[in-house]
Amino acid sequence: MKAKKPSEMSIEELLKTQKTIKTTIKVLILIAILLLLLIVFIFLKKGFLSLMVFPLSMAFLIVNSNFLKEIQEEIATRNLE
Repeated sequence: MKAKKPSEMSIEELLKTQKTIKTTIKVLILIAILLLLLIVFIFLKKGFLSLMVFPLSMAFLIVNSNFLKEIQEEIATRNLE
């Protein structure tokens, strides 16, 4: 199922999606910090390894942040009307 655009959502859907995305971003930040610590630990113990998990988690964080901005803009637009 394809996600709706913010302009197609009701205000209730926008607020619910906003809350979900904020929670997701917080969890992704926590995971990114844990992964960074793990990478540093492994680097200190075994030397350099090519770990691509950290950059991938950052990509998800950026995508969610951009969608959150769109939702917040749509909420602000509807509150002004």
